[in-house]
Amino acid sequence: MLNNKIYTKRCHRYNVAGDAHELTFSCYDNRPFLSVERVCKYLVYSIISSRNKHQFSLWAYVFMPNHVHLLICPTKQQYSISDILLSIKQPVSRKAVNYLKNNNPDGLKYLATSQKYRPYRFWQKGGGYDRNITKTKTIFDLVHYIHNNPVRKGLVETSDQWYYSSASDWLDGRQGPIPIDFDSFPTI
Repeated sequence: MLNNKIYTKRCHRYNVAGDAHELTFSCYDNRPFLSVERVCKYLVYSIISSRNKHQFSLWAYVFMPNHVHLLICPTKQQYSISDILLSIKQPVSRKAVNYLKNNNPDGLKYLATSQKYRPYRFWQKGGGYDRNITKTKTIFDLVHYIHNNPVRKGLVETSDQWYYSSASDWLDGRQGPIPIDFDSFPTI
């Protein structure tokens, strides 16, 4: 006989000093909200602001139309990945909803939920994906994986052609929208 317990999916976060974190989070309903330039600018500002507030190094990133990959390494001994994610995602959500309310109310239907307490959602429910990284080789592999996302999806031919990515920072030294913290990146 089945029990009547309701199970909720939980994302376990491990805040281990010195560990890098691969973070992935998606737009609500897998919608391509990040194909809008204005929204990407909100996200750029939010990541920079969060980095300053929570003191983490940013080693790689890519904004895909419907999700984001970040490779970060907190520099403080005590930190909370949940707080970092909240400080990145929440301002973007609020700005996007406010923009639509004031400029394009019909667009709110794409963010609409059936929940009374939260009528709109920009990001997919839950914290997204968080993986602690301890091996230098894995960090190098992740930089490559993150940068090649737009290539794998057929959006560009080479990773440095995708604007909202750190690929050009890594490949030819052209700075993308968010500066990369090369000085704290591990060496082999």
